[in-house]
Amino acid sequence: MTAKTLVQILSSLMLALSPVKSEGMTKTRIHIPREDGHSLKVLIYRPDSPSSAPATGVLWIHGGGYITGMASMVGWLGRPAPLVEKYGAVVISPGYRLSPRGRYPVALEDCYEALRYMVTHADELGIRKDQIFVGGESAGGGLCAALCLLARDRGEFNIAFQMPLYPMIDDRDTPSSKDNHNKVWNTKTNHFGWKRYLGPLYGTDDVPAYAAPARETDLRGLPPAYTFVCTDEPFYCETLTFVENLRSAGIEAGLDVYEGLYHAFDMLAPKREESIKAAENFEKAFLHAVENYFAPNGKN
Repeated sequence: MTAKTLVQILSSLMLALSPVKSEGMTKTRIHIPREDGHSLKVLIYRPDSPSSAPATGVLWIHGGGYITGMASMVGWLGRPAPLVEKYGAVVISPGYRLSPRGRYPVALEDCYEALRYMVTHADELGIRKDQIFVGGESAGGGLCAALCLLARDRGEFNIAFQMPLYPMIDDRDTPSSKDNHNKVWNTKTNHFGWKRYLGPLYGTDDVPAYAAPARETDLRGLPPAYTFVCTDEPFYCETLTFVENLRSAGIEAGLDVYEGLYHAFDMLAPKREESIKAAENFEKAFLHAVENYFAPNGKN
């Protein structure tokens, strides 16, 4: 079985998982103009009964190895929906360009445009300008980490908290991504995903940290973080190293590790004991961040 076939199976699995009708939130679709004349589709998820006070704004970036996935996954698969339904957050999901439509850096620039929209339209979105969070799973976690680097370096917008869950951040083999034959995502699919995303940069020393955040050597000034990962998936080692490097740079970073399992276990088997625990711990970390982390953007 080729890597391309495995990715096609993964895409089919995402589509086959029946979306659960969300209770307690509404979805709005908008289009943000891009400089190339096209537009970026963005989905906005709001609580049905919002508080009168501005809410925490969460830019959540879907996963899929940079080659597949869709913005609508955020509304029914994984961690974001409860943030809206249970805690009143407003979640923004960008339909960024996947690698078949454009290699690095187009996905990251799309996410940056979504971030810009959140900050500049915070009042009409009903979100706090000083509490913009960014998160995502897998490749979405990689784009989350990259976006935090890009925002820090451009100095235009401030992110208060990041949640890159089992992030895809290292294009080089690590002890856990090398010779990994687990289901869902493994060495073969990982190489394929990075090759499609990086194009001619793949396999060189010229890969920028904005493409593969594990390559960044200076993590000072990044927002506090929370993540989780399981021990048997490819991204185990790069996740642990990322957290260690954040902490070494003086950044608060929470981490939960689950034994065994496989990539995206919490989304693909949500009723497992470990998945339920992962969801609970994630929500605790989110609530802690809501109480403690703020980053001003202009006049709040």
